[in-house]
Amino acid sequence: MNDLLIYPLLIPILTAAISLIFFKNREFQRWINVIGSAAVLGASALLLYSVNADGIQVLQPGNWEAPFGITLVADLFSALMVLVTCIMALAVSIYSLGDIDERRESFGFHSLFQVLIFGVNGAFLTGDLFNLYVWFEVMLITSFVLLSLGNDKSQLDGAVKYVVINLFSSLVFLSGVGIMYGITGTLNMAAMAEALQDTEHTGLVITASMMFIVSFGIKSAVFPLFFWLPASYHTPPITITALFGALLTKVGVYSLVRMFTLVFTQDIGYTHTILLWISVPTMVVGVLGAASQYDVRKILSFHIISQIGYMIMGLAFFTKIALAGMIYYILHNMLAKTNLFLVAGIARKYVGSYHLSRLGGLYKNYPLMSSLFAISAISLAGLPPLTGFWAKYTVIYAGLEIGEWVVIGFALAVGLMTLFSMTKIWMGAYWSPLPDTAPVVADKDFRLPTEGQKFALYFPVVLIAALIVILGVFGEGFFLMLNDAAEQLLDPSMYINAVLNP
Repeated sequence: MNDLLIYPLLIPILTAAISLIFFKNREFQRWINVIGSAAVLGASALLLYSVNADGIQVLQPGNWEAPFGITLVADLFSALMVLVTCIMALAVSIYSLGDIDERRESFGFHSLFQVLIFGVNGAFLTGDLFNLYVWFEVMLITSFVLLSLGNDKSQLDGAVKYVVINLFSSLVFLSGVGIMYGITGTLNMAAMAEALQDTEHTGLVITASMMFIVSFGIKSAVFPLFFWLPASYHTPPITITALFGALLTKVGVYSLVRMFTLVFTQDIGYTHTILLWISVPTMVVGVLGAASQYDVRKILSFHIISQIGYMIMGLAFFTKIALAGMIYYILHNMLAKTNLFLVAGIARKYVGSYHLSRLGGLYKNYPLMSSLFAISAISLAGLPPLTGFWAKYTVIYAGLEIGEWVVIGFALAVGLMTLFSMTKIWMGAYWSPLPDTAPVVADKDFRLPTEGQKFALYFPVVLIAALIVILGVFGEGFFLMLNDAAEQLLDPSMYINAVLNP
C-alpha cells in the first residue's frame, strides 16, 4: 500500500503534461483539469484510509534506504493535508470553468494549476529538507506565473513583491538547511531528529531553528513578515486568489509544525515561546487590517494572516489537544476561506465589483449565494455549530488548560473582530439595499455569467459549504482522527521508526 504515496504527485504532473500536449484545445484542457483533480482526490482519500488503518506510510523511490535516498512519508497530519488540498483542487478546477477567461487559458492556466497541486502535495509528503526546498521552489515559480497571468499592472506589481520576499525566504531556508546538514550529516528529517537527540551543538541548533522560523514565517505570512500577502492576493482572478488562500500559507504552517514537532524539540520552552509571541501580533494585525478595508478580497486576504495566528498559537501550546485543534483549524480555514473567496467571485459576476461601496441588495436578489456566504462567514467567525467554532474552541480550551490567560484574551478579542468584519461584509453587500446615489460601477472586464457558468460557479461552493456543515455538526469521528494525528506529532519516535526502521 506504500505505493499510494506516489499518486498524489504522479497524477497532477501527468495531468499537466497532457494539458500541455493539447495546448490548442481549450475545451479538452478544461475537462482534463477537472478529471485530473478528481483522480488525485480519489488517490488522496485512499492514502488517508491506508494511513488511518495501517499507520504511517513510507516510500523510498529508487529503493535507496533512508536516510540516503529520497523519502516520501505520510502520517495522519500530512495525509489529511493532502486530502483537503485535493478537495480544494477539484472545487477550484470546476469553478475555473465559469471564471477563467480564454486569454489566461492560452497562457497555460490549466497546466500551471496542476503543477501547483503537484508542488503542494510534494511539500506535504516529503521526508527530507532539501526536497522540501525543491517543492517550495516548484510552488514559488508556478504561483508567480499564475499571479502574473494577464499582464495587468496591478498583477505584475503584486507578483514582484510576492516573488522577491519569497526568494529571500528561500535563501534563509537554504542557509538553515546547510547548518543542519553540518550538524547532523543528513537531510532526512527523521535521521536529523534522531541525531539531534544527543547533539552538543545546542547553540547552532537554536540558531538554525530561528532561521526556519523566519523562512517558514514568511511563507506563512506571520507578523511582521506578512506584507507580501495583502499586496498580491487581491490582484489575480478570484479563482487563483481562492487557490492561493487555501494552500500556499498552509504549506508554510505545515512546515513549521513538522520541524517544531519532529526536529526542534530540544528546548521547547525557548522555541515555542517565541512562536507564541509571534502568534498574538499575527492575529491582531491581521484582523485590524481586515477591519480597515472595504474591498472584499482585501478583507479576506488580511483574515488569512489573522487566522494563521491561531494555528501558530496551537503549535506553540504544544499539548495534544492544542495540536489536534491546530490541525482542525488549518483544515477548517482551507474550506471556509476558499469558499468566501469563491462566493465573492460569484457576487462580482452579478454586480461587477468587489468594493463594498458598489455592492448592496444581494440577499434580496440572490438568496442562495447569500446563504452560502453566511455559512462560510459564520464558520470563519467561530460561531456554533460549524467547523470554525470547534476549531477555535479546541485551541482556546488548550490555552486555558495551561494558563495562557493573556494570549487567550487576545484570541477571543480577535474572534469578535473577525465577526465584526464578516458582519461588515454582510451588511454592506448583502443586507443593505444599494442606494440610488451609489449605482453599481462595473469593473472593466465585467460580464454576466451564462447558465453554464452559473452551475460551474455554484456547484463547488455548495459542496464546500456542505462539508463545513457536516464536519461541524457530525464531526466527532473526524475529531478522533485529529487526536490520533496530534498523538503522532507529540511522539516523534513513531515517525522516526517508520522511516528508519521499516
